[in-house]
Amino acid sequence: MVAAVARRLGARLGRRGVALTLLGLGKMLFGLGYALQPDPDPRGLRLLTGIAPLQCWAAVWIVCGAVTAASAWVRVGRDRWGFVAALIPPFLWGSAFLWSAVLGEYARGLAVAGWYATSHVGMILWAATIPEHSVPPPRPGGGR
Repeated sequence: MVAAVARRLGARLGRRGVALTLLGLGKMLFGLGYALQPDPDPRGLRLLTGIAPLQCWAAVWIVCGAVTAASAWVRVGRDRWGFVAALIPPFLWGSAFLWSAVLGEYARGLAVAGWYATSHVGMILWAATIPEHSVPPPRPGGGR
């Protein structure tokens, strides 16, 4: 029964919707982890924590994750804002880590920035190009 529900849900969302759902949930969980227990020494994030506390940046992850996941339910073509929202937190954090490496404050920041650039930003940009070959016909009254 669970497999049947998963198949129906996957067919309803399509490939792009599944990608947006997974990206959104991951971002919300990552942000929730920092919101519930902020890192007492967020090495490499001084650029961001100089602007706002870590809990605020956790909220950015959560809000962007919610927008990303919600975009899974809109028609292909209108889902672009989900991919844009998905890019914001890893771009900000990757930039902060890169900046900390350039300043010599956190040498590992270069590796972390590279990880955000490839595993997050790169994968999101790739997922945004996934064509949806089997888009269900639009339902009367809108929706996907």
